[in-house]
Amino acid sequence: MQEYHHDMSNVTPLLPQSKNHKPHTAIFLSGGGSNAEKIINAVRALEDAPLELKALVTDAPKTSRANELGKTYKLPVISVDIREFYAKHGESRVSIATPKGQELRKAWTDEVRRQIAPLKLDFAIFAGFVPLTNLTGDLPCLNVHPGDLTYLKDGERLLVGLHTIPIERAILEGMDSLRSSVIIAQPYTGGGSEMDSGPVLGISGEVPVDLDGASHAALLADMRKRPSLRPRGGFGDRLEAVAKRNQEILKRNGDWVVFPRAVIDYAEGRFGMAENNQLMYLIGDKWHAIKTVIYHQSGHKELVH
Repeated sequence: MQEYHHDMSNVTPLLPQSKNHKPHTAIFLSGGGSNAEKIINAVRALEDAPLELKALVTDAPKTSRANELGKTYKLPVISVDIREFYAKHGESRVSIATPKGQELRKAWTDEVRRQIAPLKLDFAIFAGFVPLTNLTGDLPCLNVHPGDLTYLKDGERLLVGLHTIPIERAILEGMDSLRSSVIIAQPYTGGGSEMDSGPVLGISGEVPVDLDGASHAALLADMRKRPSLRPRGGFGDRLEAVAKRNQEILKRNGDWVVFPRAVIDYAEGRFGMAENNQLMYLIGDKWHAIKTVIYHQSGHKELVH
């Protein structure tokens, strides 16, 4: 194991620590908020939390649990309804597939920026936050992803993408287990996959795949029958149904395990980057070169080199 002493000329902390205040963060969510709630509870269970949770932010105030969680945990809620925003500008579908859609996404993001500015955030937490947004270029945004982003094929991350795509790829690859990854999301220029290219701070332990009686060959046949563009609402085939089932299992046994603990480690300043883009992890006063950290359900933490 390669070790680095706490020497700032060698390692740059991914979240610089301030002597004046704990890092400010907000949780961004679009849906049920289970990951958000797990993080809130994990932070509040600590005697001396390493961060200040300033607010919840949502793009879907009518359908997400943001307002409910805000009341339960006495947190301010900032709402910038993306559907209403697009509709107000004459677009019936929330999309970045057209130049106008891309311009509206930039304008919507600017409105979110304006409303979160008073919070003086040091980093953000994307807990099921659906809209692609280049807030990721403003400040570090931690995101949980339903796939093991340390798994490479031909030198590239295979399990990238939106919706159920990462899980479908894992299933079609013949993998018998899944993992959730916590990453620092990157800005996008085209689609969503490039947002999955950032440092992988942590992964969950292995979560077994459940094909629910389907054969690998039948699921592969489903993939071959699909149209080139994903229909609104999804493909509606068995492959997607199996992937959704596994995504829910992975959320419970992967996301809920890795996300709160990686967020806390990040807020404590435990992650850094060496000059050669080597991810580092701080234990005591020594930096260790790592590929990622596995956060096991048992509570054990394993450094992967």
